[in-house]
Amino acid sequence: MKEYYDVAREKMKGFCRVCPQCNGKACVGQVPGMGGLGTGSSFAANVEALARYKFNMRLIHDVTAPDTSIDFLGQKLSMPVLAAPIGGVSFNMGGGISEEEYIDSVIGGCLAAGTLGCTGDGVPEWLHSAGFSAIEKNDGKGIPFIKPWENEELDQKIEKAVKSGTKIFGMDIDAAGLVTLRQMGRPVSPKTPEALKKIIDSTSMKFILKGVMTVDEAKMAAEIGVDAIVVSNHGGRVLDFAPGAADVLASIADAVKGKVTIIADGGVRSGGDVLKLLALGADAVMIGRPVSVAAVGGLQDGVQAYLEKIRGELIQTMVLTGTASAGNVSREILV
Repeated sequence: MKEYYDVAREKMKGFCRVCPQCNGKACVGQVPGMGGLGTGSSFAANVEALARYKFNMRLIHDVTAPDTSIDFLGQKLSMPVLAAPIGGVSFNMGGGISEEEYIDSVIGGCLAAGTLGCTGDGVPEWLHSAGFSAIEKNDGKGIPFIKPWENEELDQKIEKAVKSGTKIFGMDIDAAGLVTLRQMGRPVSPKTPEALKKIIDSTSMKFILKGVMTVDEAKMAAEIGVDAIVVSNHGGRVLDFAPGAADVLASIADAVKGKVTIIADGGVRSGGDVLKLLALGADAVMIGRPVSVAAVGGLQDGVQAYLEKIRGELIQTMVLTGTASAGNVSREILV
């Protein structure tokens, strides 16, 4: 990974420093770029929230080869980790590789590691087109995320998702405040429960709603038939002074666990962080910036190597906490 990080540091110069600890402190306010919005508080909150949790170490047990696999919306994954939807190589990551190379690496690297990658959406056209193309080339094995567009743009993107062959798609409703898109004549907006229900009923694909940070909205999502939610503050890139995902996850899980698949996203930097979020109630976890760095630095090999590193750390932490299965993690492993 060091070689991939060195390459990424050079290619992402001016956009990401590839810090030893990716905590948002060196890239405050760098949006576009890889930083957090404004003061960077929401980016930092994700990392700090996870750091507050400690593990109860237990070693008098028979867990020697824990099972990291999970069933995820009808698909078997080797680990409870997915690549979060991130795009915009030219304006967020320095343009050291093309958008097509980047998203092909994310989707291909995830598949090689036995899991799924997600693709982003936005303007210009080639940004989301590269994502749909990568998923189609890999027989639908990927999850496209569509922004909460208004009018026919939303319908057109859903049609493209269907054509890609995917069985799952998502909406990052946490992008609803991107006023720059409205200024460009491509407005995004919040959605009512009725509008979301219409989307769900319009397709047979599984639907993930990303950007749920409160118990009441988690309950609404479950009630209208959303298949999965992502507890996420959009990597701290849309609302300053939002809480970290780990701060709100447990209360959301207590309210809707078993009614909807719960994914958590934000500040995950190790296999231990993955296990913390599973213990707090997540069924799976998304990782964003570190996967992007691995893709820029090592293309598909970089992504695969990074995910295998995370899985190795997850296995080690599961052994040291007596956790036999990633599909059944007790909150009691946390202090």
